[in-house]
Amino acid sequence: MSKKLPIEVVHEVRDACLCLATQRAARMLARRFDRAFAPLRLTNGQFSLMMMLNAPQAPTLGRLAQALAMDRTTLTAALKSLERRGLVETRLDEKDRRARRLFLTDAGGELLAAALPIWRREHAALDAQFSHGEGQKLRKALRKLGAETHTEERDPQHERHC
Repeated sequence: MSKKLPIEVVHEVRDACLCLATQRAARMLARRFDRAFAPLRLTNGQFSLMMMLNAPQAPTLGRLAQALAMDRTTLTAALKSLERRGLVETRLDEKDRRARRLFLTDAGGELLAAALPIWRREHAALDAQFSHGEGQKLRKALRKLGAETHTEERDPQHERHC
């Protein structure tokens, strides 16, 4: 028989846990952007991934995974659907044949350009929900948390349960 914690502990965790709060907010934001991008048959994750490929230097799979805070296996799976649609392509690095570089195709660039006004509209609506400066403060705090994540050793057990 398991011992139940008092309801006050449940409320403490609900009200204080940064992990829970960010996961909940992330899921709600993901659904919002998924709905907005649906007419383009694009998810928020695909939009973010493709935006990271819209850079002067094509990233390697490892660098992109690190930038998106994703494991390589998850990123590879996400790339497959974009490659099947002809939006992204993978090529061997010209200087290091062991590395693969990821490129946004012309069709990918066109889709990304079509998605950008949707992204801007949704962000404007989100910013309107915050009082002056709150949105920028939130972005700054989240970037700080994200930067700390890159320097810490990842614990898959913790990620699964936190």
